[in-house]
Amino acid sequence: MDSSNLASLPEEGSEETHHSNNLPSAFSSAPTRPPIQTSSQKYAPSDWSGYFDQEDDIQIPDSDDVFHVYMAGTEGPVIFCLHGGGYSGLSFALAASKIKEKARIVSMDLRGHGKTSTQNDVDLSIERLCSDVFSVLKTMYGDAPPAIVLVGHSMGGAVAVHVAAKKSLPSLAGLVVVDVVEGTAMASLIHMQKILSNRMQHFSTPEKAIEWSIKSGSLRNIDSACVSIPSTLKYDDSKKCYTHRARLEETEQFWKGWYEGLSEKFLSSPVPKILLLAGTDRLDRTLTIGQMQGKFQMVVVRHTGHAIQEDVPDEFVTLVLNFISHNRIGPHGIEIPGLCRPPQSKP
Repeated sequence: MDSSNLASLPEEGSEETHHSNNLPSAFSSAPTRPPIQTSSQKYAPSDWSGYFDQEDDIQIPDSDDVFHVYMAGTEGPVIFCLHGGGYSGLSFALAASKIKEKARIVSMDLRGHGKTSTQNDVDLSIERLCSDVFSVLKTMYGDAPPAIVLVGHSMGGAVAVHVAAKKSLPSLAGLVVVDVVEGTAMASLIHMQKILSNRMQHFSTPEKAIEWSIKSGSLRNIDSACVSIPSTLKYDDSKKCYTHRARLEETEQFWKGWYEGLSEKFLSSPVPKILLLAGTDRLDRTLTIGQMQGKFQMVVVRHTGHAIQEDVPDEFVTLVLNFISHNRIGPHGIEIPGLCRPPQSKP
């Protein structure tokens, strides 16, 4: 090749070089690329205090049972949250950070879950779980509880329905059930042991458990997983790893009792009620008739997994607060316009 035909390269510092440096570059205004997060940073655990105002241990009188609760907010009705099996009270953390601006929220770790400590962690019978809720409410509020809106997800939804159906909580003002329907739940019980045994059992770090929860699809919101998943784990000294805190596989004898007759109990609850479903879950015949008769409100939430309150917390909060507003639920119960309450004497 004749090298004389090649254009000579300008010398460094020459006028030609200086002129070319002044030409606009297609990349001169490119945004700075954010630093790449490592897996451990992306799935790093978050603290409950970023969402709730305080945590507390509720010691039940005349027993060794201590129930852990997370609380936020200072006024309005109390939104009392019950999580699903294998979850924890922190399942409602992201929702709490928004709800506390309009109402009070209490989220408890149910028996055998989270930081709650009981004499029998595997007695998850519906009778025991309901008794636990009544005991915590009684210990926290005595004989004059504020207006209570029960919110329950999955197993916790079944507990909320049973508590409401007992009609033993005079201050109960509303019922929110999240993604649990009797027909679907009963049909899925035969698969539950296989589902539990097929999930990953051991994690070297909480970060790995958080990563698994997202990649397996059990949760879809990383922010929620980072605060809720660590509380669902316990450290196994013998195996030098983390494993699931709740021993759900040992509670099979109680599963049927959670959901049997749930639809009738839901409809019989004498308070305003709303059913939030993930996707197009099929209503059973009892609920279909009840909905046609206008006995409850139902909302199908799109683009979410089973844990609606974790996957789409903003939409969940909007639905709950709108439900409370629509039914005029105040700190003392249903507020009827024009009806003045007698002033309470100050001590």
